[in-house]
Amino acid sequence: MAASTPTKGRVTAPAVAAHTSTDSPLVMVTAYDAPTARIADAAGVDMILVGDSVANVVLGYEDTLRVTTEDIAHHVGAVARTEPRALVVGDLPWLSYHVSTSETVHNAAKLVRAGAGAVKLEGGRKRLEAVQAILDAEIPVMGHLGLTPQSVHALGGFRVQGKDLDTARAIVDDAEALAAAGCFAVVLECVPDAVARLVTDTIAVPTIGIGAGRHCDGQVLVMHDLLGLEDRKPPKFVRRYADLANDAIAAVSHFADDVRNGRFPSSDETYHAADTVSESLNLYTGEAAEDTPSERAPAT
Repeated sequence: MAASTPTKGRVTAPAVAAHTSTDSPLVMVTAYDAPTARIADAAGVDMILVGDSVANVVLGYEDTLRVTTEDIAHHVGAVARTEPRALVVGDLPWLSYHVSTSETVHNAAKLVRAGAGAVKLEGGRKRLEAVQAILDAEIPVMGHLGLTPQSVHALGGFRVQGKDLDTARAIVDDAEALAAAGCFAVVLECVPDAVARLVTDTIAVPTIGIGAGRHCDGQVLVMHDLLGLEDRKPPKFVRRYADLANDAIAAVSHFADDVRNGRFPSSDETYHAADTVSESLNLYTGEAAEDTPSERAPAT
C-alpha cells in the first residue's frame, strides 16, 4: 500500500494551528523509537507524539506517573533522529510543569533540545501559567483535556470525563482558555462526542480526539494499540489495524523450533571458507590432534 502524504514539506505547529474544518482531518500517532517513527512517517501522519504512554507500552509501568523528563527526552531524541516530516510533539511528564515556571520552561527546553518541535501538557485553566511561560520561551504548546492520565488518582481512575453538564462546561471553558493563551491544538481524551463537537466548534485551533468521537479536527492513537502489539484489552475507542503481537510470537516460535531441530542456519545462511582454506584447516586440525599428548597412567 502506498504511503499517504497529505501535504509536502515538514509539518510545523503553526501549520497545524492553521488547520480548518475544510481540510483533511489531522492524524497523530505515538512513537517512542526510530523504527516506529519511521513507520509513522512513511505512513504519512501529520504528527508524532512521543507520549508519556511510553511508561505503559514500552517500559512496563502500570501508569504514566513513573516517567521523567529525561526518559521522554531520550525517546524524543530517538524519534527526532529519523528526521521525520511529521511534527514531533514531546509529552511533558507528571511534575515536570507543576512546581515552578522556571522548572517548567527548563523541562520543556530539554524536550526541544532533544528534537521536539512542540510540547504537550495536561490540564486547563490551572495550567495557564505554565502554558504562558513555555510560549514565552518560543516553544509551541499542545493542550490536553478530558481524561488526563497524569491525574488518574485525582479523577478516581481512567473514566470518561464531561458526562454531566457542569463538567462538560468546564472542559469547554478550559479549551477556550488554552486556545486564547496560544496553544496550537488541544487533545480531547475520553469525552462524549457532543462535548468534543462543542469544543471543536467553539475554539479556533484544531482538536485532536482520542475516544472523543468523529467530530474532532483530527485523531490520535497509541501506535502499539493500533498495531496490536499490546496484549491488554484495548479501550473502547481503539481500533486494531493489525495483530503484530501474535505474528511476532509465531515468528520467534518458528525460529526457536528451527534452531532446536537443526534447520537454522542453513547452508545459504552460513559463511563458507574457500576449499583450499577448508583443506588446510582440516590438515591443521589433524596435526594438532597428533601433537596432543596421550593420557598416561599416573606414576606410582
